Amino acid sequence: MGKKIMLQGTASNVGKSVLVAGLCRIFKQDGYSVAPFKSQNMALNSFITKEGLEMGRAQVFQAEAAGIEPIADMNPILLKPSGNHRCQVIVRGKVREDMSSSDYHTHKQQLAIELKTIFDKFINNYDIVVMEGAGSTAEINLQEHDVANMGMADIADAPVIVIGDIDRGGVFASLAGTMLLLKEEHKRRVKGVIINKFRGRKELLDDGIRMLEDIIKVPVLGVIPYSNIKIEDEDSVTTRFKNKMDKKDIHIEIIRTPHMSNFTDFNIFETQEDVSIRYVDYGEALENPDIVILPGSKSTIDDLKYIRKNGLEEQIKELHKRGKLVFGICGGYQMLGTKLKDPYHVEGLEYEFDGIGLLDIETVFEKEKTTTQVEATIFGNLGGYLDNLGNKKVKGYEIHMGISTIGKEVNNLNTINKKLDEEVNYTEGSVNKDGNVVGTYIHGIFDDIDFTRTILNNIRTQKGLSKLDSSVTSFDEFKQNEYDKLADLLREHLDIEKIYEIMS
Repeated sequence: MGKKIMLQGTASNVGKSVLVAGLCRIFKQDGYSVAPFKSQNMALNSFITKEGLEMGRAQVFQAEAAGIEPIADMNPILLKPSGNHRCQVIVRGKVREDMSSSDYHTHKQQLAIELKTIFDKFINNYDIVVMEGAGSTAEINLQEHDVANMGMADIADAPVIVIGDIDRGGVFASLAGTMLLLKEEHKRRVKGVIINKFRGRKELLDDGIRMLEDIIKVPVLGVIPYSNIKIEDEDSVTTRFKNKMDKKDIHIEIIRTPHMSNFTDFNIFETQEDVSIRYVDYGEALENPDIVILPGSKSTIDDLKYIRKNGLEEQIKELHKRGKLVFGICGGYQMLGTKLKDPYHVEGLEYEFDGIGLLDIETVFEKEKTTTQVEATIFGNLGGYLDNLGNKKVKGYEIHMGISTIGKEVNNLNTINKKLDEEVNYTEGSVNKDGNVVGTYIHGIFDDIDFTRTILNNIRTQKGLSKLDSSVTSFDEFKQNEYDKLADLLREHLDIEKIYEIMS
């Protein structure tokens, strides 16, 4: 039977996901088989496994750090908020049903039984399982039937380390207050705490650390400095949306809608030295980008209403008239079409809704969700910003309810050659005749450096700039290097020997 350790936090976005990934990397480097595990994850960022099952993306990058293939049971419960205090409940990679918050709270009693079975399989198949909590471990209003934090620690009989974020302020109070609110049996599970995202001289914390340890009766296992290691964020509670970048040769703006999903599709752009990114938030206007991106969405029609209400639709159309590149992924692709039809009221009460109208496609929302990994070949002679991409191979995954049919005024973007590792042959995506409006259902299409760099260099050429090669030749290799940097950082600033001792 393997060892286990669980990282919980004083709040959301304190760095649990990244630290779990770092520990996974360290244990892998030390020769152990290791797997991540997060019983319950609430996020709109999701991934499709090779089996066609849906899971949270945080456990995907943690699995990458551990050097293993991601499987849905690493995140057995995925909650995707859909508004009005309801969420889509995905269990072991498959949609179970839409539930209200109160119905789900009751349903967790049954899920706890399933979680025990799933976790027991992990602990028997791996040397170490690194577990992650969700939100705050001291949410005392949710302790009954909890399956995310101490409830899961009880199921797994796991020791716990609590993480506090000093960058947001009040870290001593948050750690001490968290310990104060825990039940006595759960206080005994906590074997140490970590102070994360520190900017400054560590010696200035030493007196406070000694006083904190005297109050909470467990050791501070490390103070992790704030770093610029490029690891995926856990969910939309992320600082990247607020980052202000100086505009570079190529400027990209991404519409941040209320139900935006899979913003990790655009992490690749952060590796390109000539690219700046801005997320356009509520009440903000587009600022003459070279590319405007409409991302995926959990609620396409609601997000289209949001874009229309904020005046962004007219701004997108104006950018299109000026020849800028407009790119839609999944829900964003659907919005760019002429019509969205919802005969089964999957998205809302409207049967038919007008799209932005930049692509000659119509989308009909179906009852069943498409969840699949795909490999594709880009068509040749698409023109515009897609020059020089003919026969280029790309891959990614699809998560969507709608089926889109193209009209005469667009060309298909690609041919799907492989679906869930089976050979297939059908067309997907669309491009307008001028080659400056593109839509696809493929999440992760930009992760192919050659595909992305070709588009960027086409833009550079149109702007009279010389082409550039990417310093990053493979996004997968780039991420692996970042995981190694993260492991080095944690080894320097964490008491890893103590963590091994806690697991024993």
